[in-house]
Amino acid sequence: MIDLFSDTKTKPTEAMRRAIACAEVGDEQKFEDPTINRLRERVCELLGKEDAVFLPSGTMANEIAIAVHCRPGDEVIAEAGSHIVNYEGGGPAALAGVMVRAVTGPPGGVPGTFDAAALRAAVRGESRYFPRSRLVCVEQTANTAGGRVWPLAQLQAVGDAAHAMGLATHMDGARLMNAVVAARVPAHVFAQACDSVWIDFSKGLGCPVGAMLAGRRDFIAEAWRLKQRWGGALRQSGILGAAALYALDHHVDRLAEDHANARLLAASLAELPGVGIDPSTVETNIVFFDVAGTALGAATVCAALERRGVQMGAFGETVIRAVTHLDIRREDVLQAVDAVREVLAARG
Repeated sequence: MIDLFSDTKTKPTEAMRRAIACAEVGDEQKFEDPTINRLRERVCELLGKEDAVFLPSGTMANEIAIAVHCRPGDEVIAEAGSHIVNYEGGGPAALAGVMVRAVTGPPGGVPGTFDAAALRAAVRGESRYFPRSRLVCVEQTANTAGGRVWPLAQLQAVGDAAHAMGLATHMDGARLMNAVVAARVPAHVFAQACDSVWIDFSKGLGCPVGAMLAGRRDFIAEAWRLKQRWGGALRQSGILGAAALYALDHHVDRLAEDHANARLLAASLAELPGVGIDPSTVETNIVFFDVAGTALGAATVCAALERRGVQMGAFGETVIRAVTHLDIRREDVLQAVDAVREVLAARG
């Protein structure tokens, strides 16, 4: 199966498995796991933050950050298509008791992002009738916008505006390293605008599980409390930390291959009759294309592709998402395009 459904589908490489097997471990809860301690130091240096905590998932990182930054009844401002708004099971309301205000950027701006003017317009005035605006969240890269990268100047302007209005800032850095490689901007520079930020190890970096949330020491101390409360406490987690350290050493620069494969996929799909896609918008490893012009639905196309050994994901009635990653080679991309061509030809 050529699995383009998501970059979460990656499997540990043999070398990563060896690193896992040889990991030095201890009790993470007592700060006695040497591998996790090395990972914490590495991520703090990478992101330019004081402290960090290892977590089972990026969703937990987002939800803990929201709960630490906010109080029940507060409001979080996030882009309308972001993971926090759409794909965390209502976690901000259920776990932190906060509201989420979804915003969009100006016409002609980078999809999946917003600017300082949109932020200022979304912030509530001081009134006992309004929820208090407390936190601004950004997602790097913007998944549902096709893996678009937040431009650094725009990100910094949003952070400056938020801080000027007394709001905290948080980055969902699920694919931050994709942005780092694509934009050639160091991770700590992207992270400067945000009080808290996390990176995911289980997507493009190819680990089986894990994320790390970073911020000020007092912020991370409270994050540990919620990690315990919400069942995220781990013991000999160095076996997971070893995978993350291996990924940071060996799987960051190679993200450029995923981006090249995504551009190849987009350019090849654009040549197929009835397929709607602008290859120039593909910046990282996520490709969205529209099959409305083929008179087929997305679910129909994806089902037919799966019968031909290719997995993609239907996003709406006619839109399909494909994500390149560690387990996808150039040959797989070309074979996937051939499968799409066959499906459309059969319809024709």
